Amino acid sequence: MRVMAIGAHPDDVEFMCAGTLLLLKQQENFEFHVTTLTAGDCGSVERPPEEIADIRRGEARKAAEMLDAGYSCLEEKDCRIFTGPELLEKVVEHMRRFDPHVVFTHFPEDYMVDHEETSRVVRSATFTAPIPNFSTGAADPAPAMDHIPHLYYWAPMEGKDIFGKQVKPSFFVNIADVMDQKEEMLACHASQRQWLLKQHGVDEYINAMVETAHKTGLMAGVHYAEGFTQHRGHAYPADNVLSEYLDVVE
Repeated sequence: MRVMAIGAHPDDVEFMCAGTLLLLKQQENFEFHVTTLTAGDCGSVERPPEEIADIRRGEARKAAEMLDAGYSCLEEKDCRIFTGPELLEKVVEHMRRFDPHVVFTHFPEDYMVDHEETSRVVRSATFTAPIPNFSTGAADPAPAMDHIPHLYYWAPMEGKDIFGKQVKPSFFVNIADVMDQKEEMLACHASQRQWLLKQHGVDEYINAMVETAHKTGLMAGVHYAEGFTQHRGHAYPADNVLSEYLDVVE
């Protein structure tokens, strides 16, 4: 079972769905790949874009290693992610090469456009990757996938839409047993953690993730949880394959 998690920036995956990935890792015969569209080149007020991007690629790779996962950056730029033919071709080619059964990505509506555009292009790629006549223009293209993968959106940041309205996920995964490991994965992004430590004097980076997981858990009746909504549009798988492996609360 191949699982791909695609975020806009380094640390999005760790913040929003790492607990679920860690639980799946405890199962047999799972393979993971973590992808970010950007390297987080705007993620510093002290370092220039190239320097912080290089640091953040390394941090994302280190976090992915905790899943025994591969890591890829598609080298888009922060605040410049916009769905178009070139980006779609890039994501489809990347997706075909891993051939995932399950894909995780951002909720379609979130607090910043990078997240929303990532959600949009990933949704388009999951539908397009099995279409043989869709050419990515790659010199040595991967074959079209033979299936549309299960597509799951993790909850928006703070669980709210852009108007501040609470978004209730369609189901939750109890992640209490792996919270320590999730914290370790997020802590791999030391540049972001240190930035907030310096700015606020407290470990707000980790604390914010723990608080989010706890608030999500309260909705599910457990201590810590991650929330998801499954894409069930025409031609997509309708069964919740995660419920076969995880402690899912609906």
